[in-house]
Amino acid sequence: MARITSQIFSKGAPFVLAALAFASVALTGKAPAAVAAAKPETAAAAAPTPLPSPDDLLADIRDRFRSHRPPPPYETYEIIRKQSTNYGYPDYANSYTDFVWYRSQDHDALRRRISELGDVGPMTFDRPIFNAATDPGPPTADVFEPAPLHTYPPSFVPTPEASQPPIIVTVKVHAEFDYRVTSVQREGDELHLTLVPRRDPQRNRLRELWVDAKTLELRKLVATDTLFVEGGPEYPVLFTIDFTMYEGIPIITHIHGVVYGGYDGDGKIVDYDYKDLVFPASLPAWYFNAREYAQHLSEAPDPPGY
Repeated sequence: MARITSQIFSKGAPFVLAALAFASVALTGKAPAAVAAAKPETAAAAAPTPLPSPDDLLADIRDRFRSHRPPPPYETYEIIRKQSTNYGYPDYANSYTDFVWYRSQDHDALRRRISELGDVGPMTFDRPIFNAATDPGPPTADVFEPAPLHTYPPSFVPTPEASQPPIIVTVKVHAEFDYRVTSVQREGDELHLTLVPRRDPQRNRLRELWVDAKTLELRKLVATDTLFVEGGPEYPVLFTIDFTMYEGIPIITHIHGVVYGGYDGDGKIVDYDYKDLVFPASLPAWYFNAREYAQHLSEAPDPPGY
């Protein structure tokens, strides 16, 4: 295109050049040199805002996620687990649907299993958490929190999550000590970050993040986890976790897990779906004390619709 334009001007008379220059002044009110000088300003104004350094970007994403915390004090939700046998068929024995009443301050939960026929099972006590010998959760889990140092029994009571203190002054920390960002890619309206733990890879579980490029809200991540085989060894798991926003809070909607490390038993591929999340204002205290279940059998809560 540029070469064709050059040929036209080389064959024209000086009158043509003068006429074009006059037309430029008449239409823009500026001489051609002034128009040319204005172009860099227009280009600069349209340039996209540069991203912060990779480590600062990761810190901003984590701060954005935690700006929604602590989570509501109570949650109720349905968790649907589906897995396959080592032959690739549905593993009905280890696929199930549970309804959960959860208290966030100590991760205590009451669970009831819902059968395929619609029967509701007995009350059981649980503490949903990642990287432990139970189903992952809750939907509002802090995915930036390191995995626990040890596998704790159900009697263990974790430290409650603190409320955010009032902001007095904002300090920008130019380091992300848990992870090193190895790649930042723009994929449509998302940013895709690849991470490598700086230390303790079994506890610092994040490997990839996808966030909204404008808001930095979390949309998807890849993280490690652990399969605990009863009476047997532990195997590494890779979770792909999907998020959405619900009542202004990022929540987990789906988890796809793949067990590796030489594992070849049932449940090598497992999926979790989280549905019907509600944040009730309160729940009875006895829901979170298994010793009181026998005294409240007639008051056992039923899942919605059952």
